[in-house]
Amino acid sequence: MKTIKTNILTGLAVAFTVLLFSGTAFGQKYAFVDTEYILDNIPEYQDAQDELDALSEKWQKEIEKGYAQVDEMYKKYKAEAVLLPEDIKSKREDEIVAKEKEVKDLQKKYFGPEGDLFKKREELVKPIQEKIYNAIETVATTRNFSFVFDKAGGMTLLWANPKYDISDDVLDEVGNVMQTVKRDQRKKVNK
Repeated sequence: MKTIKTNILTGLAVAFTVLLFSGTAFGQKYAFVDTEYILDNIPEYQDAQDELDALSEKWQKEIEKGYAQVDEMYKKYKAEAVLLPEDIKSKREDEIVAKEKEVKDLQKKYFGPEGDLFKKREELVKPIQEKIYNAIETVATTRNFSFVFDKAGGMTLLWANPKYDISDDVLDEVGNVMQTVKRDQRKKVNK
């Protein structure tokens, strides 16, 4: 009798353990990547970074040369200003201001938010980033991860399984008060 009772208790313990662990097996799975580590190990990225650094250095020297010319023009003007008539003073001041504006415009052209360096970075680095994102998506879907975070720049969400997107549910919840429209309905309205 004891062996039957022991067998039943053992069976229940095993069943409970299996249920406990199978519940977590069907739960959401999270993963993280270190994009900094990944990028550091991609030679194509290092080549792109080297090219960007070389361009940046070249353009920075060009800008510094321009500012040095402005500085030289100003020093020459200051030294001669006492002897110059007003019309020539004004002409020289305008030349200095024009040269300084030219150098600032060049700096903006190279290093501004939509400048040449930004465009070159987009051209060289964006395809690499897309390959990494596609690889993350492939690994995540293959291994059934719900979310993938990046630990390199603080925990940034890189990929999420769309089935866990509750944005429309939140819009439904808020919609009664704020007259919001679901994504599906927006697509129909915009067509």
